Amino acid sequence: MLNVTKITDIPILHPQGRFEAYTIGPVRNWLDQNQEVANIVVDLSGVTFLDSTALATLVQGMKHCRQLQGNLHLAGLQPSVKLIIELTRLDKAFGIYPDVTTAVSAFEHVHN
Repeated sequence: MLNVTKITDIPILHPQGRFEAYTIGPVRNWLDQNQEVANIVVDLSGVTFLDSTALATLVQGMKHCRQLQGNLHLAGLQPSVKLIIELTRLDKAFGIYPDVTTAVSAFEHVHN
C-alpha cells in the first residue's frame, strides 16, 4: 500500500522499504490514475533500495510532469539510495531535496 499525503495541493508519495519491480505497482498505479497532476514529490526517506524498474518509473513520472509544465522532486534520500541516483547520474535530472518541506517549497519558488 502506498501512503499519499498533500502539502499545499502537492501530492507527496511515500514508498517504503525496497522500491523495486515487485513493489512498484502502487506507485505506478497512482501515477497512472493521476495523470493531470503536474507537480509531485516522492519522499524516499523510507526507501532502502531502488532497482532499475523504480528508476524508470520515477523518470517516466518526471517526464510526464514536465509535459504538464511541472516537475517531480525527490526528497529524503537515504545514503544508499542517493548513491544509486548519483551513479546513474539521475541527480542531474531530478530536483533532489533533503526533506519534503524543502521539495514542496522549491515548487512555490518556481511559481512566484
